Amino acid sequence: MNENLNAQIEDLDLIRRSASDFAQMYIKPHVMEWDESQTFPVEIFRQMGDQGFMGVLVPESYGGSGLNYEAYIAVLDEISQVCGSIGLSLAAHNSLCTNHILLFGNEDQKSKYLPLLASGKWIGAWGLTETNTGSDAGAMQTVAVRDGNDWILNGSKNFITHAISGDVSVVIARTGAVGESNSTTAFIIEKGTPGFTAGKKENKMGMRASETACLFFDNCRVPNENVLGKVGEGFKQSLGVLDGGRISIATLALGIAKGAYKAALDYAQQREQFGKPIAQFQAIGFKLAEMATKIETAELLIMKAGSLKDQGQKVTKVSAMAKYYASEIAVEVANESVQIHGGYGFTKDYPAEKFYRDVKLCTIGEGTTEIQKIVISREILKEAKA
Repeated sequence: MNENLNAQIEDLDLIRRSASDFAQMYIKPHVMEWDESQTFPVEIFRQMGDQGFMGVLVPESYGGSGLNYEAYIAVLDEISQVCGSIGLSLAAHNSLCTNHILLFGNEDQKSKYLPLLASGKWIGAWGLTETNTGSDAGAMQTVAVRDGNDWILNGSKNFITHAISGDVSVVIARTGAVGESNSTTAFIIEKGTPGFTAGKKENKMGMRASETACLFFDNCRVPNENVLGKVGEGFKQSLGVLDGGRISIATLALGIAKGAYKAALDYAQQREQFGKPIAQFQAIGFKLAEMATKIETAELLIMKAGSLKDQGQKVTKVSAMAKYYASEIAVEVANESVQIHGGYGFTKDYPAEKFYRDVKLCTIGEGTTEIQKIVISREILKEAKA
């Protein structure tokens, strides 16, 4: 048993080092270039596909790495420490589009799409949010109407990662009346399908190298064979997908927090004032202590959520807790990193300002902090009544 445990630890260390080495060699030299030009570096994702990072959770039988959430967390953590934008896109590809097909696709759908997504040859997008229905996804206005063996979609989706460059999208559309249960359905839609287009790239404060845009549907005809799971189960499926997605965003926040902390720690040991490194001043030392403690706590909560997911247990409450806590403390850590850098933290010559800009999205995307609190409180009350 100990030998198996040691082998698992060694494998995880190898996976973590592989992701870290890749990030340092292929991502770090271009971080600010991609950020300032808002370039979505598609080729990097092809390379990450070669490394197995684009299909971490996909079984080997479908061309994936066949690894667990513990390994996925390690990969995403290391990539996000270097660049939040690349981490965000990696998370969206793995945990949303790819994972939705993995969880709810039939054998034909899995065999067709998962090898392309896991290899990085195709990039995936996932469409739930709309302009007027962010947290209130049940009121979505994108409609799908049955027409023989096809469905005709009309409407739009907003703030969609990889809307322009994505080769395939999983889209949730309303197939019943607003307010009815089982009123939405998930569809797989390939890029180039007539009536399916993308809008302009959003000009964002942070995560600027991760592409975000609208998706538009104008009498977009989708064959019935592209329905994911059963008609009417779209929202229910989305909740299951988001349980895993929250672990991804929590890990993204963790990686950014670690990057910001390491930058502050390095700077505080090098920067001297009054004849000694500023890390030796209690005001700075206490900041670093608080940052390190919050990061450690967030990581433990994320690892618990990942472990429960690997065991096939319900993770709704714990994944919401991990996402809520990790994203909020990551914002605090990034803020303190800028503060420790002083005036230099406000310049683009040091990495602190980018961590600061990128991290705020983690408290918004895949369910705001406020939504996480709603999820957590509901789960707590369910447990209390059980």
